[in-house]
Amino acid sequence: MNARLLLGVFIFIAVLPVRGQEGPVIQEGQVDASKIVDALAPHKPIRTRSLQIVREDMDSAGGGSQPAKVSLLITFDTNSSNLTRSAKQSLDAVGQALSSEKLASSRFAIEGHADPRGAAAANLKLSEQRAQSVREYLVQNMNIDAARLEAVGKGDREPMNKSNPLAPENRRVTIVNLSR
Repeated sequence: MNARLLLGVFIFIAVLPVRGQEGPVIQEGQVDASKIVDALAPHKPIRTRSLQIVREDMDSAGGGSQPAKVSLLITFDTNSSNLTRSAKQSLDAVGQALSSEKLASSRFAIEGHADPRGAAAANLKLSEQRAQSVREYLVQNMNIDAARLEAVGKGDREPMNKSNPLAPENRRVTIVNLSR
């Protein structure tokens, strides 16, 4: 293999970000508007003069095959959709991010997730109510246009930590950029 080709392969691997995987859940108190913007901003394909890089999360048309998303640990009162004080502080940072120039024209799904304690139907209803509670907070307190936010309950169907069903990361809110 010639040195130029090796260098090209190395540069390709070095600049290829890992996307399309659901990263760790951002804990309350660690939510930062710039982190949210970076996680949710639509990404443009990487272009070079002689080599087109197609990332795993990009289809041939240049749009993402998997949407940009970020998971947050948003806490609620037990068996309730009432946001805790620390959850509201985290959502303030989310609201700042959604108002940023990079995200102001995007639409988002707010997915509520639950752990498997209790009946599946009850978990689905509670996750829907929690997603709606997050949406209402962002609309009412952070002045995010309601048309940009869709609340979706996922129940306990998509655990992040399958090896520990009761893990806190299975009770989360995931924000998904629906814009391409």
